[in-house]
Amino acid sequence: MYQSHWGLRESPFGKGLDPRAFYQSPTHEEALARLHFLADEHRRLGLLMGPGGSGKSLLLQVFAAERCRRGATVLRLNLVGMEPAEVLTSLAVQLGSCPDGSESAARAWRAVEDRLAEARYQQLAVVVLLDDADQASHAVLPHLVRLAKSDESPESRLTLILAGRREGLGRLGAPLLDLAELRIDIEPWAPGDTESFLASSLSQAGRAAPVFQQPAIARLHELSHGIPRHVRRLAELALVAGAGRRLPEIDCEVIDAVYQELSLAAPAATAWS
Repeated sequence: MYQSHWGLRESPFGKGLDPRAFYQSPTHEEALARLHFLADEHRRLGLLMGPGGSGKSLLLQVFAAERCRRGATVLRLNLVGMEPAEVLTSLAVQLGSCPDGSESAARAWRAVEDRLAEARYQQLAVVVLLDDADQASHAVLPHLVRLAKSDESPESRLTLILAGRREGLGRLGAPLLDLAELRIDIEPWAPGDTESFLASSLSQAGRAAPVFQQPAIARLHELSHGIPRHVRRLAELALVAGAGRRLPEIDCEVIDAVYQELSLAAPAATAWS
């Protein structure tokens, strides 16, 4: 395994949505602070936008864990492929209701609204995180509007966060966009962010000495466009390739070779777009 070649205890870049792999770059630190502002102030609806691979889902996971530690009830849903009844039933279950899974949307709505009313009476904060909202079916969107407009009393502590790609923002529709009180944009990493991320990740995994040559870091950042998911993928594949060649360091040649092997350079105009 490549870890032993580089003197690593584990993969430095995590697997899936591993909170340990969360790197709090300036753009992610600002986004996290703004998410907490929305929840602390009990604002009803916020948008978390960024290009694919920018770390929205991982950021939501970190945010959810922090809100749970503060005593909030946190509901999480990925809206890809979900039908309205599925969305409402899942929300009801996460709120502590026990629908049988075959209920109509109307009955699921009653269960959700009852649980939200109970939370308001008990002065409990409820945070609903809806990932990939830009890929939600058109049938689901009116229900999101209804949820955002439910129980608008000052005592309500319900906050909704819709996350999605900024290029899909228009798919949410005017009714939802008009309700948004804050839009939070995640930007790609700057070159210094990519360099700091690589050094921090390798150090946490047990490697003290540098692995990537400075020109290789610059090349990796250029090819990945500073998108965190692409930085991680390209960096890990470079470590695998470098270990296979038993290299002492990763140079630009390795970065370019891995990029080409992934067929990400053709067509160049659409690579990792």
